[in-house]
Amino acid sequence: MKVIVTGSAGFIGSALVESLQMDGHQVVRLVREEGAGGADAVFWNPLTGIPDTSALEGADAVFHLAGENIVDGRWTAERKHRIRNSRVIGTRTLAAALSELESRPEVMVCASAVGIYGVNSDGAVTEDSPSGEDWLAQVCVEWESATAPAEDADIRMVFMRMGIVLHPSGGMLKRVLLPFRLGLGGRLGRGTQPMSWITLRDAVSAFRFVAETDSLSGPVNLCAPENSTNIDFTVALGKSLGRPTVLPVPPLAIKLIFGTELASSILGGVFMDVGKLLDSGFTFQDPNLAQVSPMLRQE
Repeated sequence: MKVIVTGSAGFIGSALVESLQMDGHQVVRLVREEGAGGADAVFWNPLTGIPDTSALEGADAVFHLAGENIVDGRWTAERKHRIRNSRVIGTRTLAAALSELESRPEVMVCASAVGIYGVNSDGAVTEDSPSGEDWLAQVCVEWESATAPAEDADIRMVFMRMGIVLHPSGGMLKRVLLPFRLGLGGRLGRGTQPMSWITLRDAVSAFRFVAETDSLSGPVNLCAPENSTNIDFTVALGKSLGRPTVLPVPPLAIKLIFGTELASSILGGVFMDVGKLLDSGFTFQDPNLAQVSPMLRQE
């Protein structure tokens, strides 16, 4: 296949590109630095457009993973503005460009997030559950809606509502490994908050699976089928590293570090039902936290 990927230098995007190229697919990467990235790269400005779309013609699928890191610092007014624009305007820019191609892709797989559901303690949410009312939830709603130009052009849309993606090489797990290895790890707050997670290899497999499964469209919850809490994760990580996890991080400290608004998301969360993905035939390689331990020991 010929595949377009945004966010190809990121944690998930780079793993996805590697997986696609290993299987012989042609990957066209949209990059934000003009002249960078080599022969397979096409320059784009997520806020203004794609100057030359000729290299995108005839693509079979698009994986859209670009966007500013949500948890990389306090949600100041400036950061919230950048986060929203990078996702909403960037997605609209890409969708509009795809809709105007002469030979359009069959499918666009767009990253989304579990944050669309807000904080919900009433069991596991499905793709039909209502969105939350907080700022992040509303950004996610706008983010998904920004694909309208592509959908109107009969491009099949899939929104991957991801939980936390785990791998020692990046993301949240890379950040917490050092303190846990030093015996300084512990639960966040009470530790009873839901933690929807998925390993990197399952996330990459799922992105590819939904692109190749014509019956799948719309939102798809993406996390391991095991419902885990923060304390479940904390205990499993400590046990796999052979380190104690007796130093909880109090809610006040999290609020001081991240600010009240982001801290509320960190200390909240939802359990996600992944029945839609499972019923479509997807098989998880890492369905529960027991599979995460060997991955850590290999590092």
